[in-house]
Amino acid sequence: MPNNYLVSRRHFLGYSAASAMAATLPGRVFADDHMAGMQMPGDLLQDGPGKWALAKPTHVRLAVNLNAICLAPVVVADQHNFFKAHNLEVEFVNFGNSTELLLESIATGKAEAAIGMALRWLKALEQGFDVKLTAGTHGGCMRLLARDGGPTTLEQLKGKTIGVTDMAGADKNFFSLMLKKHGVDPNTDVDWRVFPQDLLPMVLEKGEIQAASGSDPVMWRLTQKPGYREIGTNLMDEYARLSCCVVGTRGSLIREQPEVAAAITHAILQAHAYAAKHPEAIGSEFNGQALNTTPQEIASVLKTHTHGHYSVGNAFVNEIDVYARDLKAINVLRPETDPLLFAKGITSNVLV
Repeated sequence: MPNNYLVSRRHFLGYSAASAMAATLPGRVFADDHMAGMQMPGDLLQDGPGKWALAKPTHVRLAVNLNAICLAPVVVADQHNFFKAHNLEVEFVNFGNSTELLLESIATGKAEAAIGMALRWLKALEQGFDVKLTAGTHGGCMRLLARDGGPTTLEQLKGKTIGVTDMAGADKNFFSLMLKKHGVDPNTDVDWRVFPQDLLPMVLEKGEIQAASGSDPVMWRLTQKPGYREIGTNLMDEYARLSCCVVGTRGSLIREQPEVAAAITHAILQAHAYAAKHPEAIGSEFNGQALNTTPQEIASVLKTHTHGHYSVGNAFVNEIDVYARDLKAINVLRPETDPLLFAKGITSNVLV
């Protein structure tokens, strides 16, 4: 096993790229927590796979968006033996951005697990997919931008038009709930218009929209160009300490083979921990998979995310509860949905 595989729990806690952000929520693991209030096993991210290594090699199918930079640590995980050390033989199933197809693939047995954005999954999970969320993996990767001379705050977006790529997208959901928290009704005070992501810079420059939301690397790339300013990201306010991406497994897998669900979850968390410490290595290894980018850009984007953050158990339930509460407030989840009961119902603590 190569030395660069070994990721100690102590080192993991120091990997966060956002240690100076907003106050810690109870049970979150972050660099400046000093391990206080942790609600998870003491050896969760010890060196190697620990007790989560399976007794024999096990083939699993993992549904992902293979081009998403924030998932780069998982896509290249076997180059550092994270899956192999857990006795997992992983076959990637690429569903791109199609959340419904991805969740359906898990629920119907076409894949054992998947990784995706919590804010894109929760509405679908409210419909009753037999999928359980097992961990939050990291934060970051969504941005809201405007041109210089345009709005600089969420409050200033009242009466403005915002460009998005998907009316049910995670970024649209996130910035909707942030607008609500800042006194702007996302359903009546702003106009949302859909464009292909590559066209967002052009329509923003033309003034057809006054702000644009989307994901990396396109949005990060705009922040590096003159004339653009960042109004917000999904690492703002209390969300600075929440996971944006989550691991989901088939419900029947947890019921019948919980040790496999645990191995998948643990290996993925260790891969993200490694990425937080070695973004340049991940950038080089992922570059062949990504489109129209460079190793340097991938590494730079990863450094703006919080791959040193994870949540499981009660801490993870608390995170999903926050998202469910706020999605309900903007009419994404049903009025009768109880956020905490919903969060408890769609999560499973496999790393016990």
